[in-house]
Amino acid sequence: MTEIKAVGVVGSGQMGSGIAQLAAVHGLDVWLLDTDPAALSRATKSITTNIHRLISKGQLSQAAGNNALGHLRCSSNLEELRMADIVIEAIVESEDVKKTLFLELDRIAKTSAILASNTSSISITRLASATSRPCQVIGMHFMNPPPVMKLVEIVRGADTSDNTFFATKALAERFGKTVICSQDFSGFIVNRILMPMINEAFHALYTGVATKEDIDTGMKLGTNHPMGPLQLADFIGLDVCLSIMKVLQAGLGDSKYAPCPLLVQYVDAGRLGRKRGIGVYDYRAAEQVKQSARL
Repeated sequence: MTEIKAVGVVGSGQMGSGIAQLAAVHGLDVWLLDTDPAALSRATKSITTNIHRLISKGQLSQAAGNNALGHLRCSSNLEELRMADIVIEAIVESEDVKKTLFLELDRIAKTSAILASNTSSISITRLASATSRPCQVIGMHFMNPPPVMKLVEIVRGADTSDNTFFATKALAERFGKTVICSQDFSGFIVNRILMPMINEAFHALYTGVATKEDIDTGMKLGTNHPMGPLQLADFIGLDVCLSIMKVLQAGLGDSKYAPCPLLVQYVDAGRLGRKRGIGVYDYRAAEQVKQSARL
């Protein structure tokens, strides 16, 4: 089985930075890549803050925290990934963009390296087709935020080898995660079930069944969900939710997966959720209060 000692992560957003943090904390050399230097700077600050928080809570020793930060390197140059044993992409949820990246990674990464995607819905088989190593391509879907959520969803493409699967599974377990395995169908397991629920919550809001607050409260208190579906959609990103619904509709060929017009409208308006300060809910006033408190 492939032994993983060095990890490359492409994309330094919340998912990518979280995956990089996990790898560093668990003693692996990590290269975090992003074409945007400002995004890399934010990611480094976030990872450093998170590790210091773990130390302050007694969940990580000072020495272990310093060691983790010492394992982390940031770069905007994909060529830095030549020595990685596994490269995990965590970029925009677009098949075309991911395929372009996988084509480039296939050229750069050493021949034994595994190429993994953190995609939440896109076919691993189709991503693998952009490479000369389809047996070494796999889905490794972390939940958001990766350092906190206990689950990793592993997805085998049509040609994914047993060696690739077992090495990826072992890495997830080294991170302390519970692993579930999905066949390569649109949406896999989690989003095949979750996104239609979120979409239905949008339909309930769109048709005036109830207010957003009552829809979320109903699901929190009535089904013991920690977060209502509309609030969760804001946390995930409405653009991501819309993208996944489109993948489900195209891949499964059923009109029941058609995105709610209200979800489409919100995305068109730039109301993408917490990351933009407004989605189903408006977070801007609360963020201003937080910023004032810091001053």
